[in-house]
Amino acid sequence: MRETRRGLAFWALASFFGLFVLFLYGPTITIMILSFQGEDGGLTFPMNGFSLHWFGRLFQQQAVGDFGGSLSRSLLLGLIVTILTVTISLSAGLAFRRRFFGSTPLFYLAIASLIVPSILVSLGIGLMFNVLGIEPAWNTSALGAHLTWTLPFGLLIMFAVFNRFNKAFEEAARDQGASPWQTLRHVTVPILLPSLIGVGLFGFTLSYDEFARSLMTTGSYNTLPLEIYGMTTSVTTPVLYALGTVTTLLSIVVITAALYGVVYVQRRRAGKGSDAGRGV
Repeated sequence: MRETRRGLAFWALASFFGLFVLFLYGPTITIMILSFQGEDGGLTFPMNGFSLHWFGRLFQQQAVGDFGGSLSRSLLLGLIVTILTVTISLSAGLAFRRRFFGSTPLFYLAIASLIVPSILVSLGIGLMFNVLGIEPAWNTSALGAHLTWTLPFGLLIMFAVFNRFNKAFEEAARDQGASPWQTLRHVTVPILLPSLIGVGLFGFTLSYDEFARSLMTTGSYNTLPLEIYGMTTSVTTPVLYALGTVTTLLSIVVITAALYGVVYVQRRRAGKGSDAGRGV
């Protein structure tokens, strides 16, 4: 069998792709390496030993910063944003399947926040709460600010999914006597479940990492991105790198869990389809 030789163009493109990947992940890999500095290590290369010392220090009382509190707030806020984003996006997708009065202006209004600078959204919501005499907080004003960021993505995903949705499945369920609620619960939602998991993943990751829309809306208690930013100006030990490593691994765990959920749903659906085909 004749071997195909790689041309110069292939190696040039491969080198460019390698540099692109290094540009994307190089800073993250550097931070993860430096987080394993020895007890006498600093913030730069070369590393002075190798240990898990700074990961242990991370969960101890810090002179500056509140890692545990800010992490718990970001996780809880991300979870609430995820639930609301999935629920509202699904409801909006179902509503927009039929045209109604004002649907077009409402659609553009819903996604308009994507083109508004995030810092202006944060400033506007913070000022609105101050005018109303309500102190901004991570679970009120910040929640609203994050939803202005996550909902447009969720809506666009659900609109795209419903444009390809085959209504014959719902019609078959109604022909069998299913009520609208039974059709939604047992037919529509299970078919849309992989997409809903994707919307939830978008909602959580966008909220968990959001900085600009949290800046003016979290009040006295920071979320994790704000806490990390504050620590960069005062923390001079590799504990900051350990924090970056932990948060990166947490993001990877969430993404992996979401992808596994999608694969599990698809395999389960394929298994049921094969059982139905065999008459089981």
